[in-house]
Amino acid sequence: MSRYTFIGSGIASLAGAVILLRDGDVAGKDIVIIEESQQTGGAFDAHGDAEDGYFMSGSRMFEAMYQCTFDLLASIPSATDPTISITEETNRAAAKWPWDNKVRLVNLDGSVPDAHAMGFSERDRIDLVKLIGEPESLLDDQRITDCFQPHFFETNFWMEWCTLFAFEPWHSAIEFRRYLRRFVHHFSTIDVQHDIYRTVYNQYDGIIVPIVAWLKDRGVAFRHGVRVVDMDFASGSEAVTVTSIATMSADGPGAMAVAPDDRVFVTNGSMTADKSFGSMTKAPGLDAGRRSGAWALWEQLAQGRPAFGNPAAFNGNIAESSWISFTVTVKDPLFLQLMERFSGSAAGTGGLITFKQSSWLLTLSIYHQPFFPDQPEGVAVWWGYGLFHDRPGDYVKKPLVACTGTEILEEVLGHLHFSAAEHASVLAASTCIPCAMPYITSQFMVRKQGDRPQVVPEGSTNLAFIGQFAEQPDDVVFTVEYSVRSAMTAVYTLLKIDKAPPAVYKGLHSPRVIVDAIRTLHR
Repeated sequence: MSRYTFIGSGIASLAGAVILLRDGDVAGKDIVIIEESQQTGGAFDAHGDAEDGYFMSGSRMFEAMYQCTFDLLASIPSATDPTISITEETNRAAAKWPWDNKVRLVNLDGSVPDAHAMGFSERDRIDLVKLIGEPESLLDDQRITDCFQPHFFETNFWMEWCTLFAFEPWHSAIEFRRYLRRFVHHFSTIDVQHDIYRTVYNQYDGIIVPIVAWLKDRGVAFRHGVRVVDMDFASGSEAVTVTSIATMSADGPGAMAVAPDDRVFVTNGSMTADKSFGSMTKAPGLDAGRRSGAWALWEQLAQGRPAFGNPAAFNGNIAESSWISFTVTVKDPLFLQLMERFSGSAAGTGGLITFKQSSWLLTLSIYHQPFFPDQPEGVAVWWGYGLFHDRPGDYVKKPLVACTGTEILEEVLGHLHFSAAEHASVLAASTCIPCAMPYITSQFMVRKQGDRPQVVPEGSTNLAFIGQFAEQPDDVVFTVEYSVRSAMTAVYTLLKIDKAPPAVYKGLHSPRVIVDAIRTLHR
């Protein structure tokens, strides 16, 4: 029997295993998922407790046009109600608690600008339309700043777009163009954030836990604490065929033989590699030690093999690929009451709030509660992040990366302009755990064609790359959809299954979407 090995346990590998079982007629006992850490889920991490504080690196938006994601999750029973799928659960949650953002942007003085007005100049409009229509092949190694005048980065559109998707001005024009095309149907509601979905709980408990349970019930094996360091390939042929996998674990070096009929799926690179968490009294720091196995393996495999991509294009500039997030646990209802008063929206219904003039470019997300299954009554969890971690704050005169959880809270509360008593009460009831991520937007780094390998490289007989750093034309990185699509593509291609992933939604083919987008450009 053939054996199917996934390297890395992020959503791409988990999705690939599900697709093998569902569409490939593969037995669970023939699938193994290898993970160097002791946790499953990759970037989907959400842990902790009410006493010491919940923590996670990030949270992801969903929307109705994530065709691959919802196709996958339709096969997995919800953790809260096994009679329905995760897809149905998420759709119900979106209908019950729809986003309708009344305070998308906040000025430095606490006033709320008209976020519906985009603020474009005529030159901004021309440049934006030009970029949308530009062939991708002409944008190699270009930054977003190469395509726009400085005024564009002062518009409300840029503020709302960049903080929803985590773009920074120096990121790749290729990726920005793809986002504009992929999410053009969100232009007209970018301020109110209609049709943005969230799972009922955090996405680790809402997605990873039920998928892992489903896979284990079917005999899929998970091997934690095992790092893959290299692979051997068959010689004497132009075909690319893995013959063995070299590993390292607490037991020392090891090797796994790979037969010609076996299949190997590699998650190359990692957005959350080398992440580090701080505390109320400790800054997280920024780990530049390059310790991640996901990056090291890709670098090793790519040596002398141009078809395997160029990892240095993505992990070579931590200053431009990093930012800081923070998770806050509050043991007092006051904060949610104050935020509802300020924003006009109950928790979980308002969307993102961005302090557009803040030095750190802070954005907050107030979730529907409870956010964790074991979260006690009266405890709330919210999350935020700052795109510019190297600048001194407006209230705490230190760079975000050097700040403790207490100092981050002081900065956020300063921007919210609560009364002194309210400020003190919220601070006393809160635990803020910051997280520094050196590579969180590495997939947005300036690149050229070929820097990402194809999902199945030319000539490959049993190797596929999956995840955020495997090339898939038209779709966009930094999304769950991209990872799931890569897994589907890999499985269908390597197993020669006569099936394709659902097509990428293309709003530019819809006259209504185009008309709405044009109107938005003139708001």
